[in-house]
Amino acid sequence: MTDRSVYLDNAAVTRVDERVFEAMKPYFFDTYAVATSEFGYSQGIEAREALDDAREKLAAYLGAENEEFIFTSGSTESSNMAIKGVTLALGQKKGKHIIVSKIEDFPVLHSAQALEKQGFGVSYLDTDSDGLVDPDRLRDSITGETILVSIQHANQEIGTVQDIEGIGRVCRDKGVLFHTDATHTFTRVPLNVKKIPVDLITIAAHTIHGPRGIGGLYIRKGTRIAKWMDGGFQEFNLRAGLENIPGAVGFAKAVELVTTEETEMLQAMRDRLIDRILAEIPDTTLNGHRIMRLPQNANITFHFVEGESITLHLDMHGFAVNTGSACFSRSLEGSHVIFGIGGDHERAHGSIRFTFGRYNTMEEVDAVIQVLAQIVSELRAISPLGKDN
Repeated sequence: MTDRSVYLDNAAVTRVDERVFEAMKPYFFDTYAVATSEFGYSQGIEAREALDDAREKLAAYLGAENEEFIFTSGSTESSNMAIKGVTLALGQKKGKHIIVSKIEDFPVLHSAQALEKQGFGVSYLDTDSDGLVDPDRLRDSITGETILVSIQHANQEIGTVQDIEGIGRVCRDKGVLFHTDATHTFTRVPLNVKKIPVDLITIAAHTIHGPRGIGGLYIRKGTRIAKWMDGGFQEFNLRAGLENIPGAVGFAKAVELVTTEETEMLQAMRDRLIDRILAEIPDTTLNGHRIMRLPQNANITFHFVEGESITLHLDMHGFAVNTGSACFSRSLEGSHVIFGIGGDHERAHGSIRFTFGRYNTMEEVDAVIQVLAQIVSELRAISPLGKDN
């Protein structure tokens, strides 16, 4: 058992940075009013100024204009809004066909499935064995009825980073809108809307040591999108609901605190873990692309053993990791992502995701590898999945 818990599931949620929390506190206890215009009362005007300042900082980070960025409650709402808002605006006018990859995160996949029930056609693109979408295959899938393509910037599970510039060019050439879920790449992988032909981008604060419950959606000026949640006139009359001003302030502060040096350290920890596990623990497979990969992500299958068993044993030693195995899902199926890249049930159920954050150290990487080697060896000795059993 380690002296303290070592958290290696930062793709799920990160610990909030104390500096982010301090930046948010005044908007809980002092300037807690609803944001009002310059004709409102002073505390409301201060709240509006804080919201506008946060919007300006986040938009600037993307290379966008202020009015092209709206706040949401997180990545799930942002992706739902992008997909359903566009189809509401264009479905009856241009066409009722959208394209997504088979390995998208659930907000995109389930939005697509919901649209199918409403009569939309959905094409689910295959990827290669590393999880990459082929732009030429995408081009061949676009029809005269296609109105939107949604391909994630990087996969939440296996970490593969897509060529969204190439994908965006295909969409632009074909005259269809392009949405990308950048929840796991934002601030870690370059993304600038002045350089990349993308129309809608989902981002969130919870993966970069910001608060939960706050996200954003970039909407390129001129993009047709309908308001899909009724209520007030907030966020340029595109999203109804009381603005989360503490969350917006915290989101902007979290972005401000990310540095290139930190991202390089995350990548160094990732590479050390991958290299040592593949070299020191036999019968292991890296899932996802080796080079075109999130700097903070390592996903490895340990063959002949169940991933949930590894996870439980690591937890007993003080290490928190994630698995794509069925026992940690409400469904009885393994990872749709591993299946989507051609993996079988054994590969899916033996996969473990390690994701790093600001508060991890290289010493923790070495510690988890040492414990992991022992756990895998012991579990394989008693596993009915063992190749020698």
